[in-house]
Amino acid sequence: MTTDMSWMVKDIVDNVPGARHAVVLSADGLPRGATDALTDRDVKTISAAMSGMQSLSRATAHFVGAAQEQQWNQTVIEFSHGWVFLIGAGQGAYLAAAAEPDVDLQQLSFRMNRLVARLGNNLTSPPRAGLDDPSRTSDAARLPRAGAGGSNFVLKELDQVVAEVAGARHALLLGADGLPRGATSAIGKDLADTMSAAMTGIHAYSRAAADFAGGSQDAEWQQTVIEYQHGWIFLIAAGDDGFLAAAAEHDCDIEEFTTRLCDAVPGILAPEGREERADHV
Repeated sequence: MTTDMSWMVKDIVDNVPGARHAVVLSADGLPRGATDALTDRDVKTISAAMSGMQSLSRATAHFVGAAQEQQWNQTVIEFSHGWVFLIGAGQGAYLAAAAEPDVDLQQLSFRMNRLVARLGNNLTSPPRAGLDDPSRTSDAARLPRAGAGGSNFVLKELDQVVAEVAGARHALLLGADGLPRGATSAIGKDLADTMSAAMTGIHAYSRAAADFAGGSQDAEWQQTVIEYQHGWIFLIAAGDDGFLAAAAEHDCDIEEFTTRLCDAVPGILAPEGREERADHV
């Protein structure tokens, strides 16, 4: 019998000003507890979305680069109206929390991690019979493949940013259809196609979390940040429903990197820029 953890996660919303909701879920998307303000349907929806998010977050660790330790630490989704945090909570269990835009992010993170440490094995979910070990999803071959699109051409604007920002590794521009529109020179066709499929999934799961964060009619997704032991992955809104995926080492100045990438995108999307690159596809 699975223990209902709802009474435990109340600690977050009761003690962090601006915290809205919290949910505990298993790796296969089954809710194990939630704060009171959520309906059963809300809990099931966010549990399914966060299960998919943690799986793809783990599976994309190789995009940052080869490292002995590729452990996933957390995924953070930023909206115009709030935040969603996702962290591990024992083997096969995860803790998601939503907060208002002005929440103290350090306090929220501290409370989430303290709750996980305090509860220990109470938040461990044994794998269900017939399911693969979630850690096996880190194999890139398990990811679906996107169409080739324009993934075989280099965007010089992104290449320049990666070359000039210490610790920056890769950047990949995706259209609203999820197909790659260009990338930095270190990304080959296979990696561009595979990462496009993964980032399209992460983008979809991010948007599915909008209501959990306190969604409103004019809510906008802004970015999703995945932190690993060895680096970062960023997914940033770019242009008309397109998005930009980027990877960096852990000691990279991520504010400089993301700012410069966003500054470069308008020039890439300009009509003259598209015409110039069409000759190279």
